[in-house]
Amino acid sequence: MKKIIHSLLILLGIVLVTNVIAQDIKPPVQFVFSTSRVNDSLIKLNVHATLFKGLQLFSVKKSIPSDPFVSSIQLDSNSQKFQWSTDSIAEIGVLRIEKENGFDGSFRLFSDSVDFQYLLHIQDSSVKKIKGSFAWLSKAGNEFPSGQENFSVKVPPLINNASPITKTSASESLWSIFLICFGTGLLAIITPCVFPLIPVTVSFFLKRSKSRTEGIRNAVWYSISIISIYTIPTLLLTIIFGDKVLYTISTHPVSNILFFLIFIVFAISFFGAFELTLPNSWANKADQKAGKGGLMGIFFMAMTLVIVSFSCTGPLVGTLLGQTSTNGVSSAPIIGMLGFGAGLALPFSLFAFFPTMMHSLPKSGGWLNSVKVTFGFIELALAMKFLSNVDLVYHWRLLDRDVFLVFWIVIFGLMGLYLLGKLKFSHDSDLPYISVPRLFFAIITFCFTLYMVPGLWGAPLKYLSGFIPPATTQEFNLKDLEYKIDKLQTSGTINNKNVSLALPPKKYIDKLHVPFGLVAYFDLKEGMAAAKALNKPVMLDFTGHSCANCRKMEEQVWKNPEVLRRLKENFVLISLYVDESTELPDEEQITNSKGEKTVTVGDRNLEYEVKTFGFNAQPLYKFLDLNGKPLSDINYGYDQDVDKFIKHLDAMQAAFEVKR
Repeated sequence: MKKIIHSLLILLGIVLVTNVIAQDIKPPVQFVFSTSRVNDSLIKLNVHATLFKGLQLFSVKKSIPSDPFVSSIQLDSNSQKFQWSTDSIAEIGVLRIEKENGFDGSFRLFSDSVDFQYLLHIQDSSVKKIKGSFAWLSKAGNEFPSGQENFSVKVPPLINNASPITKTSASESLWSIFLICFGTGLLAIITPCVFPLIPVTVSFFLKRSKSRTEGIRNAVWYSISIISIYTIPTLLLTIIFGDKVLYTISTHPVSNILFFLIFIVFAISFFGAFELTLPNSWANKADQKAGKGGLMGIFFMAMTLVIVSFSCTGPLVGTLLGQTSTNGVSSAPIIGMLGFGAGLALPFSLFAFFPTMMHSLPKSGGWLNSVKVTFGFIELALAMKFLSNVDLVYHWRLLDRDVFLVFWIVIFGLMGLYLLGKLKFSHDSDLPYISVPRLFFAIITFCFTLYMVPGLWGAPLKYLSGFIPPATTQEFNLKDLEYKIDKLQTSGTINNKNVSLALPPKKYIDKLHVPFGLVAYFDLKEGMAAAKALNKPVMLDFTGHSCANCRKMEEQVWKNPEVLRRLKENFVLISLYVDESTELPDEEQITNSKGEKTVTVGDRNLEYEVKTFGFNAQPLYKFLDLNGKPLSDINYGYDQDVDKFIKHLDAMQAAFEVKR
């Protein structure tokens, strides 16, 4: 019995000693798994491997497609959908490549330690953990030790105090368009074509109706009819000819020339040279049908108002359609006309609800004609804007920034003199004194005029950056001269070594330019070649000559020193103008999926933007790796938040570093 107990004790001791020794022996490869957040949608999974001396770990990248000598990561079924392609895997360590007899490929090996970094695309905030296993294969002399390490790591939460970068909100843009057009509709009320009709029309409804309730109902229907008359034609035009019809019309040079001529005619009419109206037969027919009564009769009364007031509202409608169509959102012009119609129709319903308010309205008189003439000056200024769009597209250089500013300074200077009564037209009433509102409008006009004067020497005029030609067209620009001097001073330093690494831009540089001393490519292939030579990510800048928001982004965001430094040092800038009129060589002209031929540089750039990113608005900033693939799915558009843009640039730079 003692022998049995003695034997059991010896056996138990052997087991305990063996277990202690086994626990003290470390595996030949030790792993640490961790995660970090690149941006709101990208997570970096890092696999850090530490190796025993004399051991070499195989790479996770194959030397040939059939290479069996690789380590690999395998995510579980819930996490597999987040993994990117193998091109996005980064290996940080000392890589040794060995050629082995009898094997077509090469051994890709790491010694001491190595980090394998994977980019995971996770937008679902409910994902809290990433699970999987790492199958490793190593080499020690003629032996090939292997093993598998399971892992489970947490997904880093979003940083609450950071401003998240989101896609451009189309709903916010449409809401702002509605409000602007609604305000313009209200402004149209005080034009001499509309204002006198308010008391007459509202009184007619109240007297004609059997009760006040019926009068209110008829006035509301009258307002709805006005809104429909402005909105429905725009809607039908979009449905029949497609989403981009109004955008194409508003940005095409021929359309802008027509707008210029139309606005010149409207301005001359507002100055009193002649009365511009639609054919009287249209108004007469609409008036005859309005006399039949009923809801249809009220609709034709609204039609009569629209026709009669065309000489005052036509220029406003034309301007709004032109500006809203350039947003690239197909519903923007429709929303704009809805807002304009609502603003124009609101007073008719409002005064029908509260008829006593009509007694507080000012009486018609000479002040209405003054409003009309003032609109004439504004129409003349807008006409120069449309002509400037054509000048930029065709590179005539007739309306460069300084010449354009001279026109506007003179126009608004004369407008200020008119408001002070120092300039008078034949049909103006006598002005024995200046009213207080008129004086304040004159002060505002002269302040605006003086604000533009420094722009003749290159002052940024950031509040006008979307309406005046870009600073790159200025003949004499002190700020631009400063950038050129700074570039000459740094031309011999190591910071400018990029010049010798990549070919400078060649295509279209005689016609296209970017501000602030930046170097930009205007051809996609040329820019991608430069990015590969410099090993830098690409910033695609989809822009246009007539893009007001593009100029605002340049003056109010790009010009920031921190943004400018990042654009110069961290990215290759490729600016693609979607309305550039330069004709493509025959061999570069292609036919798209709709059978349309891309004849110009702008056609090709717009086709690339729509086909690749499903977007046709400008500005649009997309960031690409060296293979031309997006670093993010965020469509970054017009946003004047400088800090937000800096964070986005840093996130794109980090995403590129991980993929490189």
